[in-house]
Amino acid sequence: MQPPTPASGSPNGLGEVSELAQAVTANVEPVLRGKCMVIRLALTCLIAGGHLLIEDVPGTGKTSLAKALAASFGGTANRIQFTPDLLPTDITGVSVWDRRGEEFTFRRGPVFANVVVADEINRASPKTQSALLEVMEEAQVTVDGEAHRVPSPFLVVATQNPIDLEGTYRLPEAQLDRFLMRIEIGHPALEAEQEILTGRAARSAAPKVSPVTTAEHLAHVQQSLARVHVSAEVARYVALIAQATREHRDLRLGVSTRGCLALVRAAQAHAACAGRHFAVPDDVKATAPAVLTHRLVLAPQAEASESTAARVLAGILDRVPVPALSTARA
Repeated sequence: MQPPTPASGSPNGLGEVSELAQAVTANVEPVLRGKCMVIRLALTCLIAGGHLLIEDVPGTGKTSLAKALAASFGGTANRIQFTPDLLPTDITGVSVWDRRGEEFTFRRGPVFANVVVADEINRASPKTQSALLEVMEEAQVTVDGEAHRVPSPFLVVATQNPIDLEGTYRLPEAQLDRFLMRIEIGHPALEAEQEILTGRAARSAAPKVSPVTTAEHLAHVQQSLARVHVSAEVARYVALIAQATREHRDLRLGVSTRGCLALVRAAQAHAACAGRHFAVPDDVKATAPAVLTHRLVLAPQAEASESTAARVLAGILDRVPVPALSTARA
């Protein structure tokens, strides 16, 4: 399929973002039956130019979703299976001595791809996990003092299992903050699971995902998000949410300014996927749980009472006043 062309009459050509979102959602949905909302959130993250962390129990389709998204965007895609013995150079690459040229040459690692699927990222050591920090933030790898740029667009789709803690290493806050979104998939509904079982029994293989766009077109779409208008009222709404997290008694660490910027970017992508050239408070509320919960750290008393960051954030979103739509669009 050819990349979507800008919709006629769409302000700033943002109609192509909505068309792309519909095409990718339809492309991935056969792989993840009954999970359209999850697919849309993941797609919003990728269009926003962020990195995605998929966290859930085994067998819910984490790797399948990551691979389907990678296949939908074409370009180059590499999958890295994270294990305790994985070394940083196994990800980034290493300089090797070239006897013929009598010099060191850089041999690129699997991180040099448009889409990198980091499977079970929490099974690698902290030293190996940190090898992703620079490349996720700066889109480059530095080896022997020389910077090597990764392809553009560059997306890391990581998966981790929150239940099986044996042989795993907790992701530090500094690395969690590099992910624009963290989402969960959950088990499918009864009817959707029946469709999966029936379809797989007939085909004996998962549905094949073909590209619906190119890496170049995705990069163009990401750049177009700057044209999605964010009013002063919507920006203030985001700031009020962040301030509420910093002052909440159940949180030891609230949302940083970088977290606010991430939420605004996600809201812009959500609006563009809906075919709008302006963000509204509903875009903020729709993306806030996926963008903010992994950036919040519970206070000891909240952990003792078995509270969760998601529950605290839901209460904040209910209390913070929402600006009127007419004001937000002005």
